[in-house]
Amino acid sequence: MKSPPTIIVQIVHIQGPQKGDILEFTQDLISIGRHPACHLRFPAGLTVVSRKHAEITREGNRFKILDKNSTNGTYVNGKKISEIYLKGGDVIAFSEAGPKVSFLTQMQEAQADIRDNSAAIARDPAPRELGQAVAAGEPAAKTDEVPVGNVRVPLVVQYGPTLRSFKELPIVIGKSPKCDLVIAHPALLDRHVQIFFWQDRYWVKDLTGQKLIRINQSPIGVQAPLNTDDDLSLSPQGPIFRFLGEGRLAELEQSSSASGAPSDEKDRQALEHPAPDEQDPKKSTSLFKKFFNH
Repeated sequence: MKSPPTIIVQIVHIQGPQKGDILEFTQDLISIGRHPACHLRFPAGLTVVSRKHAEITREGNRFKILDKNSTNGTYVNGKKISEIYLKGGDVIAFSEAGPKVSFLTQMQEAQADIRDNSAAIARDPAPRELGQAVAAGEPAAKTDEVPVGNVRVPLVVQYGPTLRSFKELPIVIGKSPKCDLVIAHPALLDRHVQIFFWQDRYWVKDLTGQKLIRINQSPIGVQAPLNTDDDLSLSPQGPIFRFLGEGRLAELEQSSSASGAPSDEKDRQALEHPAPDEQDPKKSTSLFKKFFNH
């Protein structure tokens, strides 16, 4: 038996005071504005956003955004709207020059028993023998390389204010303009890392030949699978991403130290577990702050 699918709405702040933050909602109505009761709440001093500015409502498997007679209007992909159905990747601006967010959705459907067993295995330390070490700093176990082939699966990567969406893997990340995702970070090589999909899991492959890629601070060797909430470091100097599951990577704040680890464990816990008064029991929230060292 399968339960009804859950659709997760993911809002990525790409411009404004909350740039880099990612929030996730599962309710059928998401209120937006400066009012303390709004689900997607902007700072009280950001007056270009009305107290009750807009709302996103679910209609079946579709989502519609409605402007709530805001003072400065709501814009989708640069066009002022009163209401419109949203598509994945749409950019929403609250006032013409106000804060901007990107709209994404992910459908979570109940899986058959075999998939449930796979999920249980993924949470168990044993599968890390496929290429991912258990202890931080411990080299990954050796394994035969798994095949890399073209697969139509989604991947969304948030890096700073940018959001890139891919419909097919594998992709290559690096500094070369020939890469699928170009990241101009001084620690990255021209062709740095590959992300691919094999046997219902997302994998990473180190293309540097220098064992620079780490998962949870552990070198992966050649390649390793990604588990939900894994931290993927592309070099000791960063950048670092959090794998949110379902093909979603979001940049994590990092220090300028050579370790490439989050600057402080307490700060990291604060990102993963917001204060109770900031939480809404009806939503699942993941907050990641952008920090980029040149």
